[in-house]
Amino acid sequence: MNKLINVVLSGGSGTRLWPLSRKSKPKQFLKIFDEKSLFQHTITRNSILVDDFMLLTNIDQEAQGINQIQEINISLKHKIIEPVGRNTAPAIALSAFSVDKDDILLVTPSDHMVSDFDEYKKSVNRAVSLAKEGFLVTFGIKPEYPETGYGYIEFKGEDVISFREKPDYKTAVSFIEKENFYWNSGMFCFKAGVFLSELKKYRVDIYEASKKAYDSNNNGHINYDEMINIPEESIDYAVFEKSELIKTVKSKFQWTDLGSFDSLISYFNKNNMVEGISHIKGIDNLNSYSIGEKEVYGIGVSDLTVVDTEDCILILPNQSVNRIKELHSNIKEILL
Repeated sequence: MNKLINVVLSGGSGTRLWPLSRKSKPKQFLKIFDEKSLFQHTITRNSILVDDFMLLTNIDQEAQGINQIQEINISLKHKIIEPVGRNTAPAIALSAFSVDKDDILLVTPSDHMVSDFDEYKKSVNRAVSLAKEGFLVTFGIKPEYPETGYGYIEFKGEDVISFREKPDYKTAVSFIEKENFYWNSGMFCFKAGVFLSELKKYRVDIYEASKKAYDSNNNGHINYDEMINIPEESIDYAVFEKSELIKTVKSKFQWTDLGSFDSLISYFNKNNMVEGISHIKGIDNLNSYSIGEKEVYGIGVSDLTVVDTEDCILILPNQSVNRIKELHSNIKEILL
C-alpha cells in the first residue's frame, strides 16, 4: 500500500535570527514556542495526517532532529542526510529516490508555524487528492499584507499561471490588489515518481547526478564526492516553473514564516506564544521589544529590538532585519 510521507526540510541555520539562532542551535530547534521548537510543532501537526516521516537535513543537524523527534514520541522511518547542500531540487530528488514511486510526498519546511488545523487538514487533503491524479501541487497562502520577502503564485482556480520572485513593495501592493496572487509557502505535494519524471524531463543533469548520489548512500547518508557533483538548483527553477502538471491549493489556514525578528514579534503580538519576548520596560517607549532572559529598560525608545544572548547583545531598529545577513558575514567564527 502506498504511503503519505512528510518530508521535513531542516537544513537552514536561520541567519536572519542571529544571535538567537546559531550553527549549533538553528532556529527550527529553538524551544521558544510553547516549550516546543518549530521543528517539533511541524512533526506534531503532520503526525495526524501522514503515515511516515522523512528527515531531510545535513550532517550537522541530524542528531538534533532525531533527538527532538524522539522527545515527542514519533517514529522516524526515513532519512536523507546531506554532507553538503545543493538546494531543494537535488534534496527532494534524493527523497523521492528513497521511496516507492507511487508514495506521496508532503514536503514541508520545519521552521514555519501553522494555525487553524481544520483548514490546514482540508488543504493537505485536497493536495493529496490532486497528487493522486498525477499533479505537482503547491500551497498558496492568501496574503495579509504586501510582503516583499516572499515569492508569489499567480493563479486561476487551481491552475498556476506563473511564479513570481520576491517583489518590490509597489509590485507587492499590485499583487494584493489583483487578488489572484498568493504567497508561495514552500510546501509541496506529489507522487515521488511524478516528480522524478518531471525532473528528468526538464533537468536530466540533476536527475542523473542525484540518482548516482542516492545509490551511494549508507543508511541515508549521501557520499560527499557524489553530492558535490549535483548541480545546485531550487525545486521552483528546476521543475515547478517549467512543468505543465502544476496545481495550487488556495489555503485559508494561518501561516507564518518565522524567519526574522519582525515576524517573531508579529507572531508574539498575535498569539503571545513566543517565550523570551517582552516589551521593553521603562518610560515613554513605543513598539520596542527585548528578546532574552534579562529585563530591559529604556526611556523614550521606539521601534527597537534588543536581543540578549549569553555571549553578545544585538540592538537593531525594527524593519532592519534584512541587514542581519550583512552583519552576520562580518561576525567572528566564535560567535557563529
